[in-house]
Amino acid sequence: MKIIIIGAGQVGGTLAEKLVGEQNDITLIDINQEKLRELQDKLDLQVIAGAGSHPEVLMQAGAEDADMLIAVTSDDATNMIACQISYSLYGTTKKIARIRSEQILKYRDELFHNQHIPIDHIIAPEQLVTRDIARLIDYPGALQVLEFAGGKVSLVAVKAYYGGLLVGHALSTLREHIPNVDTRVAAIYRRGKPIRPLGTTVIEADDEVFFIAATKHIRAVMNELQKLEAAYKRVMIAGGGNIGAGLASILEKNHQVKLIERNIDRANQLASELKNTVVFTGDSSDQELLVEEHIDQFDVFIAVTNDDEANIMSSLLAKHLGVRKTMVLIQRDAYVDLVHGSNIDIAISPQHATISALLTRIRKGSIDNVYSLRGGAAEAIEIVAKGDESASKVVGRTIKSLKLPPGTSIGAIVRGDEVLIAHSNTVIQEEDHVIIFLVNKRYITEVEKLFQVGAIYF
Repeated sequence: MKIIIIGAGQVGGTLAEKLVGEQNDITLIDINQEKLRELQDKLDLQVIAGAGSHPEVLMQAGAEDADMLIAVTSDDATNMIACQISYSLYGTTKKIARIRSEQILKYRDELFHNQHIPIDHIIAPEQLVTRDIARLIDYPGALQVLEFAGGKVSLVAVKAYYGGLLVGHALSTLREHIPNVDTRVAAIYRRGKPIRPLGTTVIEADDEVFFIAATKHIRAVMNELQKLEAAYKRVMIAGGGNIGAGLASILEKNHQVKLIERNIDRANQLASELKNTVVFTGDSSDQELLVEEHIDQFDVFIAVTNDDEANIMSSLLAKHLGVRKTMVLIQRDAYVDLVHGSNIDIAISPQHATISALLTRIRKGSIDNVYSLRGGAAEAIEIVAKGDESASKVVGRTIKSLKLPPGTSIGAIVRGDEVLIAHSNTVIQEEDHVIIFLVNKRYITEVEKLFQVGAIYF
């Protein structure tokens, strides 16, 4: 595909790197020439210095015959105008924009269609992050919770701890422990490296285990791998921006929530908008403040300000003072790697959430969901099987007969309302939603080709 990306920041640069690796023709536009030079030095792509919302710049980028335009600058207006101009002047068929403003997003249904602002898909990072954190609150002890097929099935990452019922036992015994629940371990990471999960594989303490199951069975499987944590009841949020406010609005329905906001005007605004959240002004890295607010009696401390360093330091302090769990919003990838293995329990990257949402919209074929995992090295995808047995390489075939790329496994199939955990003799049918785990995301193109329908199919 010929794709124009506007914005060479962390999201645009990472997205360009992924798409170039999948043999797409990428043109990257940005006003920062230094960023463009750095990316051009390491990637096989075209770069253009200029404003992505200018007609001449878009024409120079090849908008006349581009398959897709993706606007991911830090400015919502630039992203919207770029989509408008690309459609009005050059007829670009598929347009994706990152939009962060809640004031704009609340009018999305009225604004974003070809008669007004022609954007086909909107990526809202703050809403994605808020959703991800809320899922983690729902499943205490989970490192990541990914939903597929409208929430019918989930892929969950947990760390196996000493005392877990399955630790020290082979995967083949999982059925004996929970005979009424069908589940599959999609991947195991041991000391940071993937190992292939076989029936004879013995779970060790500190293994990071990705398992897939019907969403209603997630807690039962988690209990086999680690001592099931008590539900979170008391939550403290540091940061009253879009994420902090949105999260408080969701959690205050069933949790006791306190929110710390540095800006007094913003704190007053939130206090009037939120119904059951206690809002107060202060510095979340102030030890005296955290002690006064009895941080040691809280289940979770969630730092979601726009300052990575402040989030990290306040979370480390909260952990030192006795909070049970810490979750930290981190923008810079280098910091995500830095805090891994520290006293911070979960690092949340808005970039990874944004990239996953973008890839869902970009991938070829009938891909419904894409999630970037393990710092972008691995992926989990949901793809719909299309075609009949004569036109498809997967429909009507057993899983064991498929030529899957190395490190690729099918975890589950959703057929209508039925969740089928994948086994070697499971036969894929047309319109099945197939959940696939890729230890190495570079094989995504091969998976897409495997599920493509022959040209003769109508």
